[in-house]
Amino acid sequence: MEGTVDGFRYGVVTPVAAYLMACLGGALGLRCIVRSLLNDKSWKPGWLALGAASIGCGIWTMHFIAMIGFQVEETRIRYDVGLTLLSLAVAVIVVGIGVFIVGYRGAGTANLALAGTVTGLGVAAMHYLGMYAMRLNGAVSYAVLTVALSILIAIVAASAALWAAVTVRGFMTSLGASLIMGVAVSGMHYTAMAAVSVHVHGTTGGTWDGESTSSLLLPMLLGPVIFLVLAGVVVMFDPLLVLGDGDGNRPTSRRRPAETPAEEPAAPRHSSAFDPPAARPHARSHPYEASHRTGEW
Repeated sequence: MEGTVDGFRYGVVTPVAAYLMACLGGALGLRCIVRSLLNDKSWKPGWLALGAASIGCGIWTMHFIAMIGFQVEETRIRYDVGLTLLSLAVAVIVVGIGVFIVGYRGAGTANLALAGTVTGLGVAAMHYLGMYAMRLNGAVSYAVLTVALSILIAIVAASAALWAAVTVRGFMTSLGASLIMGVAVSGMHYTAMAAVSVHVHGTTGGTWDGESTSSLLLPMLLGPVIFLVLAGVVVMFDPLLVLGDGDGNRPTSRRRPAETPAEEPAAPRHSSAFDPPAARPHARSHPYEASHRTGEW
């Protein structure tokens, strides 16, 4: 018999919470990627990795918060823990591949197409791997055309996010990009869920003993949520990200020396935990010491 599928068991609570987590991960990820581009002396791999992990955790958390609201009325649902955690690893790794491609090779058409395709396919793989982790008293089937549409949405959303990551600089524009990214990721998820149908083997599954979906998923969601909070703390305490740099809209290697007035001392560069010790600002030397080194008196 065909099962009665409901993706909104708790009304708008789970879609809104899922959307907000996708936006949070996207906002943190975009700011971290921007940080790696603002200063040539920053530890780029560290910022790119933190950005990729933030976006990946945000997407994964969005998916499984939304899945808390998914139910088949005729049967209970459980999740295979190993496959569920594997889907988290897939999300972080594939987003990382795309982020590092555009972070090091730029956002040219070819690079963006490659990175967006890889990342979009990875996000779709994360979603369907998470669906494969479901254990219920029935068989899950998918509408092929709707699945193809969800994969296309994932690729377009990933490409747009990566493009924004290397072109958007201002804080408010990054925030707007993350809100759009949340819509795209959530749209991909619910498009994919529209492709789902369940053939229930029997009505006995309704009394199947086992943990509820929320009691199983909530502990697993705790880790990525904590990570996103910690990533937010790193971003919040980095002045170059929060306050911005008056000239921070382009890499420091492209700034002209004439932009710093000769009669005023240059402002010290903001430092961060991801900057190498050699790149962190030091106390300015005494004028006598500077003239002694240069031979000018």
